[in-house]
Amino acid sequence: MKGYAFLFDLDGVIFNTEDQYTLFWDGIGAEYLGDCHLAAKLKGETIETSLRRCFPDDTLKRDEVRRRLYEFEEKMAFDYVPGAFEFLGRLKEEGCRTAIVTSSNRDKMSKVYKVHPEIPGLVDHILTCDDFGRSKPDPECYLLGMKLCGATAADTFVFEDSFNGLKAGRGSGAHVVALATTNSRESLAPYADIVVVDFLSIEEKLNEFLRI
Repeated sequence: MKGYAFLFDLDGVIFNTEDQYTLFWDGIGAEYLGDCHLAAKLKGETIETSLRRCFPDDTLKRDEVRRRLYEFEEKMAFDYVPGAFEFLGRLKEEGCRTAIVTSSNRDKMSKVYKVHPEIPGLVDHILTCDDFGRSKPDPECYLLGMKLCGATAADTFVFEDSFNGLKAGRGSGAHVVALATTNSRESLAPYADIVVVDFLSIEEKLNEFLRI
């Protein structure tokens, strides 16, 4: 895999956290907006984009929900998607260029580092929403990731689970790998070159795709 760059979303890709976020945002939707299926509409967006979408004219509610989200994240479990830790380790050993490109902010990442202090050492770069101006599905974040890795779209793989994230990957021109941790394989297939449920056989899938 040397010679390629690998850009990873965080939630639903490296960590199995999307079910937890679904519970939170569906609860917020039911409580504030009468929408118990809110989470699916927000996945992949930055926190501030989601808050502005939900409460465009109410800064007090945005502040209240932001505070509740931060409190919720303090108690979240950050369990690796099967094979993710091992795959990141192998990429590092092979000298591949890697980055995490997440819509989470630095405050959220500080919580992740408390649970997984190894994360900063597993990748070359970590980009949060504080580093780019436009939320997924805009490809800006992945284009920035490629730039930092010194890569072109032709030699970059983007790993995503949300439709907004997959659209961002597609928009960047990179090869796109969808993780069926949040949505079904069938629904993800039109947005990706490869669809997998975890990282346990990812190298075989990538080699098959590249016809090595």
